[in-house]
Amino acid sequence: MKISNSVIWIALGFSFVSTVMAHEGHVKNDFSGIYDCHGMDASEGHFMGKVTITLQPKHSKDNEVSYTYLLEVPGFGSYKGFAAAQGMDAAIYFALDDKTNEDYGVGIAKFYKEEGGPLQFHKYYFEPGYKGGNTGTEDCIRQEKN
Repeated sequence: MKISNSVIWIALGFSFVSTVMAHEGHVKNDFSGIYDCHGMDASEGHFMGKVTITLQPKHSKDNEVSYTYLLEVPGFGSYKGFAAAQGMDAAIYFALDDKTNEDYGVGIAKFYKEEGGPLQFHKYYFEPGYKGGNTGTEDCIRQEKN
Protein backbone atom coordinates (compact mmCIF):
# COMPACT_ATOMS: atom_id res chain seq x y z
CA MET A 1 0.00 0.00 0.00
CA LYS A 2 1.40 3.35 -1.03
CA ILE A 3 0.63 6.53 0.98
CA SER A 4 0.70 9.83 -0.85
CA ASN A 5 2.88 12.74 0.25
CA SER A 6 -0.18 14.91 0.94
CA VAL A 7 -1.52 12.35 3.46
CA ILE A 8 1.85 12.33 5.24
CA TRP A 9 1.94 16.16 5.39
CA ILE A 10 -1.63 16.29 6.76
CA ALA A 11 -0.75 13.72 9.43
CA LEU A 12 2.43 15.61 10.41
CA GLY A 13 0.52 18.91 10.56
CA PHE A 14 -2.18 17.39 12.77
CA SER A 15 0.49 15.90 15.04
CA PHE A 16 2.23 19.29 15.36
CA VAL A 17 -1.02 21.16 16.16
CA SER A 18 -1.98 18.52 18.74
CA THR A 19 1.42 18.82 20.42
CA VAL A 20 1.22 22.63 20.57
CA MET A 21 -2.31 22.56 21.94
CA ALA A 22 -1.33 20.02 24.59
CA HIS A 23 1.48 22.28 25.86
CA GLU A 24 -0.38 25.60 25.74
CA GLY A 25 -1.15 26.73 29.26
CA HIS A 26 0.94 24.05 30.99
CA VAL A 27 2.81 25.79 33.80
CA LYS A 28 5.27 24.56 36.42
CA ASN A 29 4.06 26.92 39.18
CA ASP A 30 0.49 28.17 39.36
CA PHE A 31 0.13 31.04 41.84
CA SER A 32 -3.57 31.65 41.12
CA GLY A 33 -5.84 31.93 44.12
CA ILE A 34 -7.22 34.22 46.80
CA TYR A 35 -4.78 35.51 49.41
CA ASP A 36 -5.19 37.32 52.74
CA CYS A 37 -2.57 40.05 53.05
CA HIS A 38 -0.99 42.28 55.68
CA GLY A 39 0.98 45.22 54.42
CA MET A 40 3.14 48.09 55.61
CA ASP A 41 2.97 51.23 53.48
CA ALA A 42 5.58 53.95 54.12
CA SER A 43 2.93 56.71 53.74
CA GLU A 44 -0.23 55.03 55.08
CA GLY A 45 1.07 52.55 57.66
CA HIS A 46 -0.32 49.07 58.29
CA PHE A 47 -3.11 47.77 56.06
CA MET A 48 -4.95 44.54 55.35
CA GLY A 49 -6.32 43.39 52.03
CA LYS A 50 -7.35 40.56 49.77
CA VAL A 51 -5.46 39.63 46.61
CA THR A 52 -6.95 37.61 43.76
CA ILE A 53 -4.45 36.22 41.25
CA THR A 54 -5.85 34.62 38.08
CA LEU A 55 -3.80 32.55 35.65
CA GLN A 56 -3.82 33.62 31.99
CA PRO A 57 -3.16 30.21 30.35
CA LYS A 58 -3.09 31.57 26.79
CA HIS A 59 -0.07 33.69 27.75
CA SER A 60 1.69 31.16 29.97
CA LYS A 61 4.03 28.28 29.33
CA ASP A 62 6.32 26.19 31.48
CA ASN A 63 8.22 28.53 33.81
CA GLU A 64 6.99 31.85 32.33
CA VAL A 65 3.49 32.58 33.56
CA SER A 66 1.06 35.52 33.18
CA TYR A 67 -1.70 36.59 35.56
CA THR A 68 -4.28 39.25 36.25
CA TYR A 69 -3.92 40.74 39.73
CA LEU A 70 -6.49 42.41 41.98
CA LEU A 71 -5.75 43.88 45.43
CA GLU A 72 -8.79 45.03 47.43
CA VAL A 73 -8.03 47.22 50.46
CA PRO A 74 -10.95 48.34 52.66
CA GLY A 75 -11.01 52.13 52.92
CA PHE A 76 -8.83 52.60 49.83
CA GLY A 77 -10.39 50.64 46.97
CA SER A 78 -9.47 48.13 44.29
CA TYR A 79 -6.03 48.01 42.72
CA LYS A 80 -6.21 46.25 39.35
CA GLY A 81 -3.14 45.01 37.57
CA PHE A 82 -1.21 42.15 36.08
CA ALA A 83 1.83 40.01 36.82
CA ALA A 84 4.55 38.19 34.92
CA ALA A 85 6.21 35.32 36.79
CA GLN A 86 9.36 33.39 36.11
CA GLY A 87 10.02 30.54 38.49
CA MET A 88 9.04 31.63 42.00
CA ASP A 89 9.45 35.38 41.31
CA ALA A 90 6.81 37.72 39.89
CA ALA A 91 6.78 41.33 38.70
CA ILE A 92 3.44 42.97 39.51
CA TYR A 93 1.87 46.19 38.21
CA PHE A 94 -1.12 47.61 40.14
CA ALA A 95 -3.22 50.79 40.04
CA LEU A 96 -6.06 52.13 42.14
CA ASP A 97 -9.29 52.62 40.18
CA ASP A 98 -9.46 56.25 41.38
CA LYS A 99 -6.61 57.90 39.44
CA THR A 100 -6.75 61.31 41.17
CA ASN A 101 -3.92 60.63 43.65
CA GLU A 102 -1.53 58.62 41.40
CA ASP A 103 -1.80 55.50 43.60
CA TYR A 104 -0.16 53.00 41.23
CA GLY A 105 3.13 51.17 41.09
CA VAL A 106 5.19 48.06 40.50
CA GLY A 107 6.34 45.35 42.83
CA ILE A 108 8.49 42.26 42.97
CA ALA A 109 7.07 39.24 44.75
CA LYS A 110 8.82 36.09 45.95
CA PHE A 111 6.50 33.09 46.26
CA TYR A 112 7.30 30.28 48.67
CA LYS A 113 5.76 27.41 50.55
CA GLU A 114 6.79 26.31 54.02
CA GLU A 115 6.70 22.55 54.62
CA GLY A 116 3.07 21.44 54.72
CA GLY A 117 1.78 25.01 54.59
CA PRO A 118 -0.10 27.11 52.05
CA LEU A 119 1.50 29.08 49.23
CA GLN A 120 2.65 32.56 50.33
CA PHE A 121 4.39 35.57 48.87
CA HIS A 122 6.31 38.61 50.08
CA LYS A 123 6.09 41.69 47.83
CA TYR A 124 8.09 44.91 47.85
CA TYR A 125 6.56 47.76 45.83
CA PHE A 126 7.36 51.26 44.60
CA GLU A 127 4.85 53.98 43.68
CA PRO A 128 6.66 56.88 41.98
CA GLY A 129 3.72 59.32 41.91
CA TYR A 130 1.96 58.68 45.23
CA LYS A 131 2.70 61.48 47.74
CA GLY A 132 6.03 62.29 46.13
CA GLY A 133 7.10 58.64 45.98
CA ASN A 134 6.19 55.71 48.19
CA THR A 135 7.26 52.16 49.03
CA GLY A 136 5.83 49.28 50.98
CA THR A 137 5.64 45.56 51.56
CA GLU A 138 2.90 42.93 51.63
CA ASP A 139 2.92 39.44 53.10
CA CYS A 140 0.15 37.25 51.72
CA ILE A 141 -1.09 33.70 52.38
CA ARG A 142 -3.22 31.79 49.88
CA GLN A 143 -6.60 30.86 51.34
CA GLU A 144 -8.02 29.08 48.30
CA LYS A 145 -6.99 28.21 44.79
CA ASN A 146 -9.25 29.41 41.96
